Amino acid sequence: MSAPRIPGNDYGVLGPPAPGTWEPRLPVSVVIPARAQQDKLDLTLAALAVQTYPAHLLEVIVVDDGSAPPLRLPEIVPDNTRLLRVPEGRWGIASALEAGTAAAGGEVIHRMDADIVSYRDHVETHMRWHHLADYLVVLGTLRFTAMAGTPPTAAEVQIAVAKDRADTLFEADPDHRHGWIDELVAAHRGFRDAPSPLLHRVHVGATVSLPAALLKAAGGLDTSLTLGEDTELGYRLTQTGAVFVPDAEALGWHLGTTTAMRRAGEVRRHNDPFIADRVPYRRNLRTDAGRQWLVPYVDVVVDARDASFEDVRASVDGALASTLPDVHVTLTGPWASLTGGRRAPLDDPLLDLRLLRAQYAHEGRVSFAERAPATSFPAPFRLTCPAGWVPGAESLAMLVGQADKDDEGLLLVALEEDASGVVAARLERTSAVARALRVVRDGESLDDVIADLYGATWLDAESWRLRPAARAYPHWASDRNREAVRWRAEAESRRREAERAQRQVAALKAELKELRASAAKGTRDTARWKEKAEQRRLEAVALRQAQKRSLLGRAARRLRGLVEGAR
Repeated sequence: MSAPRIPGNDYGVLGPPAPGTWEPRLPVSVVIPARAQQDKLDLTLAALAVQTYPAHLLEVIVVDDGSAPPLRLPEIVPDNTRLLRVPEGRWGIASALEAGTAAAGGEVIHRMDADIVSYRDHVETHMRWHHLADYLVVLGTLRFTAMAGTPPTAAEVQIAVAKDRADTLFEADPDHRHGWIDELVAAHRGFRDAPSPLLHRVHVGATVSLPAALLKAAGGLDTSLTLGEDTELGYRLTQTGAVFVPDAEALGWHLGTTTAMRRAGEVRRHNDPFIADRVPYRRNLRTDAGRQWLVPYVDVVVDARDASFEDVRASVDGALASTLPDVHVTLTGPWASLTGGRRAPLDDPLLDLRLLRAQYAHEGRVSFAERAPATSFPAPFRLTCPAGWVPGAESLAMLVGQADKDDEGLLLVALEEDASGVVAARLERTSAVARALRVVRDGESLDDVIADLYGATWLDAESWRLRPAARAYPHWASDRNREAVRWRAEAESRRREAERAQRQVAALKAELKELRASAAKGTRDTARWKEKAEQRRLEAVALRQAQKRSLLGRAARRLRGLVEGAR
């Protein structure tokens, strides 16, 4: 397989052929974990029996996860189909998938649930991508059906799928679909510009394919999980540098609804503790103070080789005092050379190394390694910090936030310049380094490849609060609990200030409301008195006019009386 350069998750740089227009060459194993529901499995196998992908390159492995009565292979199945059972003492989807993939001979593993009726070119549509690159995870698109009325028989499914009429087999369920996946895909240009922390969310196991070597590199299935194994595997696949391809043309019917649809709240309640421990991207699940987690968010690597005890300790303690709750430190050095033979304790040439091992031997967040591995998998970030430089309490959170802003692969923090050049701390995105390692050419700089595929930026030490030990340690140092209490007190103080501000705003709003009401009342009173004044004026005018008419009348009567008397 080739290894073309795909920037981020932009699989659009590839040009997959249309189904039926190319020549497949890779063998694929469709692995189906199944438990009971023989009737649905029969329809799944009937659809797979008439796929356009060449039969000699397709094998199907059904793994019975303890069904009672046991599952059987029906009459209509693909040519190369086997039925296995989960080994004694094991159970669950992850264990079934592990057993199936262990027996699989294909270069590509296509996981499919036992209640999927695939369209005729479903497998081929998946496989056209895997012929283009060896680090793709392809996801099919499902239509849900409530299977109202009498379902079709396996023979009817076989005929309909063979004639490209799979769309007529069922009526779509208008109330159920993977709407959240559709929204994610649409919001990120077909998922091509989806940021790294989002990639694993679309890894739903109903119909997904990936190279067997990629699955192995990710560590295979986590058989300790009984639910959510697909989400957790998707996270680890991200850290191997995988590209996720949701293919709208790889269609299939989902027979009925999923457990996550029927019992969403219960599924989340069950999965959250397991996912929180294993998927650092789920920041909303890691809000508990003072906790340690199985998979850290940032692995800080400090090289103790040729460094003093004091310098290394300053760097390690600074990292451990981070506001991030899930930091791990890897101390590299020749630890194997620390034997227990007789020595002069104060004149021991390895004294600094012994002091460091004694200092952190029982600190659960610190491990010792002879050398740093190529990446900090499965942690999503690694900070390589030169001994004697101390990250501030907020440095790691700030750097990760900066990297996530544009999904950058590498941040280089310039610390100082010496005879050998610029001394820098490095924040590496694990998925970016893993991708670069897949495609780097001989003689090419790995940093240049990371920059080309994900981006890289130089930063200054002071702005990101990395300081030399002489300026940062031990004056700031305190034990972990005291540091946690200090930050918690700071947060509580800020919270109280925010609450006071909110109360003041509420009081000002209430006062403003009263003033407006008072002003409105004054306006109404003014209008009322103005109206009354106008009424009084009109009454006065009418009275004066009436008086004038009365005087004129009396005068007229007198005048008439005088005239008549003169006669």
